[in-house]
Amino acid sequence: MINDRILNELCNRRPELAQLRDSIADAANTLISTFENGGKLLACGNGGSSSDADHIVGELMKSFEASRPLRREITERLLDLSPERGKYLSGKLESGLPAISLSSQTSLTSAICNDIGADMVFAQQVASYGTERDVLIAISTSGNSQNVVDACIMAKALNMRVIGLTGATGGKMKEFCDVLLNVPEKRTAYVQELHLPVFHALCLLVEDHFYPNKKLLL
Repeated sequence: MINDRILNELCNRRPELAQLRDSIADAANTLISTFENGGKLLACGNGGSSSDADHIVGELMKSFEASRPLRREITERLLDLSPERGKYLSGKLESGLPAISLSSQTSLTSAICNDIGADMVFAQQVASYGTERDVLIAISTSGNSQNVVDACIMAKALNMRVIGLTGATGGKMKEFCDVLLNVPEKRTAYVQELHLPVFHALCLLVEDHFYPNKKLLL
């Protein structure tokens, strides 16, 4: 069950996003179900949206606002393997939620662009990484970026779930999204300004499910 307080705070701070409250909750539950079932997140976008994909992955792969200690059995194995380094590692490392930004691997993306085609840069990675347990977060301010749309199509062919972050119309992507988060703006800069609080709320909701944050209850 997701934390309503996080959604309430988002809608109070950003009233223009209140219309997406239920969709944000659906997206959070989709991510939670994915991680609970052993799946991972793939994220993609171009330009500023590529940075947003990296940002989302960064918030999920380590602590965002909550403490994420390693599981006890992992800590015990680390200590058994190396009492000195195991103690250090178990005191430093955090639990993460598996996520990959499809823009982040320069050697791979350049090879795809050169050998297959730049328009296939995300779809090829979805074809290689994706399984039916996984979810794709596809980010496009217009909803019409063809390489992002093609990643959505590939994801659906693999029976993956797709969460779309777009501007007001949803563009071509909306046809292939299980959950569409189409913020109420059309200008690129303004769409991106609203994407940030949306995906921060998503990351907070998911983190709070797996690593309940006592601070959120104060």
